Amino acid sequence: MHKFLKVYMGKIILTGDRPTGRLHLGHFVGSLGRRVELQNSGEFEKIFIMIADAQALTDNADNPEKVRQNIIEVALDYLSCGIDPAKSTIFIQSMVPELCELSFYYMNLVTVSRLQRNPTVKTEIQMRNFETSIPVGFFTYPISQAADITAFKATTVPVGEDQEPMIEQTREIVRKFNSVYGETLVEPEILLPDNSACLRLPGTDGKAKMSKSLNNCIYLSDTAEDVRKRVMSMFTDPDHLRVDDPGKVEGNTVFTYLDAFCRPEHFAAYWPDYANLDEVKDHYRRGGLGDVKVKKFLNSILQEMLEPIRARRKEFEKEIPMVYDILKKGSEEARAVAAATLADVRRSMKIDYFEDAALIAEQAKRFRGE
Repeated sequence: MHKFLKVYMGKIILTGDRPTGRLHLGHFVGSLGRRVELQNSGEFEKIFIMIADAQALTDNADNPEKVRQNIIEVALDYLSCGIDPAKSTIFIQSMVPELCELSFYYMNLVTVSRLQRNPTVKTEIQMRNFETSIPVGFFTYPISQAADITAFKATTVPVGEDQEPMIEQTREIVRKFNSVYGETLVEPEILLPDNSACLRLPGTDGKAKMSKSLNNCIYLSDTAEDVRKRVMSMFTDPDHLRVDDPGKVEGNTVFTYLDAFCRPEHFAAYWPDYANLDEVKDHYRRGGLGDVKVKKFLNSILQEMLEPIRARRKEFEKEIPMVYDILKKGSEEARAVAAATLADVRRSMKIDYFEDAALIAEQAKRFRGE
C-alpha cells in the first residue's frame, strides 16, 4: 500500500479554484470562506482542495505561464484565508495524472448533446466568445470535473449556485457508471452558501458575476486603499441622484455586498446611528441617506475582514519554498487516493487484466482446450 494512502469512510469534501489570477471576494463568499468554516467544524473526515491548473489550461493553452505564475497566488490566498494544511490537503490537479484517465473513461458515458445543454458551459462559452471555435478540452470540462470529484470519493462539494449544473452532471455520470459496471463511485451532494446574497456576488460594476476578465473584482490581497477605491466607485441605484431622492435597495450592488458581509456588531462599531441593516435600507428607500455614507460603512466592514488576511499573506510570502513543499506533499497524498479510486474503476470495468488472476486462469484453460 502507498505510504500516503489512507482509506476514508466518512464525509469528504472536494473543492478548488482555477489558477488564472488572485482570488477575490466572489471566491470568498461563494466557497473559500465556507471551506475554512467546514475545515474547522470537525464534521468532515477529509477535505481536498484542488488548484485546477489543467482545467485552467483548457482556455489558456497559449499562455501556460499565466497558469504557472498564478498557482502560487492561489496557494497564498488559501493559506492567508485560514486553510490549514494539517486539516486540508491542498494539491495541484496536473500532479494527479489519474484524473485524466478517469475523464477518458467517463467520456464514453456522456453524449455531446448533454454537454451542449449544460447551462454553465453555455454561459462560459458566451463569456469567452468561443462560439463554434470552442476547444474540446473546455467543452468536456464537466466530465473532467466529475473525475476530480469522484477520484476522491467526495460526498460534499461546496460551490456557488453557478456550479449547480456541473455537480448534477457529475451525479449523472456516477449513476450511469454504477448502473453499467456496478456500485463503485460515490454520488456527491452540492453544498450551497447559507446566505442567499452569497450565492453569487455581483461585480463592483453591478454585472452578474465578479470576474477577473471584467476588471470588476475586489481581490483578497488588495491593499486597503485599492479596496476603498473599488467600494467608493461601486454601482448603486442610477436614479438615486440626490441624497433626498428615494433609493432602490434591490439590484443595488452596495446593499448586495452588505447583505453578504454585514453583521449586527458592525453597527455599534462603525455606524451607531442604526441598529441593523433593515433600518439602513428603510432610510435609503425613504430618501435622505446618501450613497457615500453607505459605501463608507461597507468599506469599514470589508477592511475589518480583509486586514488579517493581508497580514497573514505577507508572512507566507516570506516562506515561498515552504508553500511549494505544502503543495508537493498534498499532491502526493492526493495522487495516492486517486490511484486507489482508479484501481476500483478499472476493476469494475474489468480492464485490470494483470491483476485478474481468474481471467488469466480461465484463458489458459480455454486455450488448452479444457
